[in-house]
Amino acid sequence: MSPLTNFSPALSELNHRHVASSTSTNSELIAALQDGTLDAATVHVLTAETQSAGRGQHGRSWQSPRGNVYLSLYHPVHMPVSGLLSLIIGLELAKMPVIQTLNEQLQAQGLTPIGVKWANDLGFYQSQASHHSELAHSAPDGSALDSAISLQRTLPFQKLAGILIEPVTKSGKLVGVVLGIGLNVKAAPTLTAQTSEGMNYQAISLQDIYAVLQPATQATRLPDLQTLYQQMSKALMAAMTRFEHLAIEKPTGHTYYLDGFLQQFAAMDVLAGLRLRVTQDYNNEKKVMTGVACGVDTHGCLQLQQDNGKISTLFTGRIDVIY
Repeated sequence: MSPLTNFSPALSELNHRHVASSTSTNSELIAALQDGTLDAATVHVLTAETQSAGRGQHGRSWQSPRGNVYLSLYHPVHMPVSGLLSLIIGLELAKMPVIQTLNEQLQAQGLTPIGVKWANDLGFYQSQASHHSELAHSAPDGSALDSAISLQRTLPFQKLAGILIEPVTKSGKLVGVVLGIGLNVKAAPTLTAQTSEGMNYQAISLQDIYAVLQPATQATRLPDLQTLYQQMSKALMAAMTRFEHLAIEKPTGHTYYLDGFLQQFAAMDVLAGLRLRVTQDYNNEKKVMTGVACGVDTHGCLQLQQDNGKISTLFTGRIDVIY
């Protein structure tokens, strides 16, 4: 690996290295930490122009065309990692200057802003009325669990970025986490059943959004990759600081930091108030429930208010927005 020239000081302090191509920035960073090539006691950032075997959640692939960001940041940790971390990362990424600027312009034009989708994505849903706008695509085909479910119409999630968090262990002990982010900047991959990403979303890029916002964004240039590396690394470091504050606060019984996070997350939660179909696998059998999303709990679990009024707490599951 060779250093990328013209680093900002903050990136160089994070031991940033850039490669033209990586099998997977997460995998490469983890391997270097485990074999001792990199010091597990310090922060490291690895970026690549493309990946030959990029990975997403649940063993799915992550297509990695050139022009996008593929960034992995390693951070030492001294406490267990909970489901809140991915939501905290999503929130901090949504606060990046490039996203905030776009959101101001999207909202000024009456369009849906970019937010955080439980549990580890950045993007948005189009409203039913604008489902056929330039930013929306036809819903992907999927196998129906029964005839009633197959008649439900769904809105595809417009996915801008994904988050993959992986623990790093040495001698059986957790030493840190690798936070992997894939951000579609200039290219939005076409997803098919064969590409194995999961078929309840469509990819969208920053460039796609800029194009729809023209001429409002004519004076605003798409940030270059180095600028995005800087913004994303800063967001990830802020997320880890916030997560550490929550961990330190928890034994005290105080909830100042937790309350602040939940309040900010609620404002960026793209699922809030939407009617969902949640599909879960139990012992190779599918369980389906429907209801309205009503935020997350203090552990980062999705709260679903079912039709009978009962609140279900969800740790995992495939989410489809229905209407």
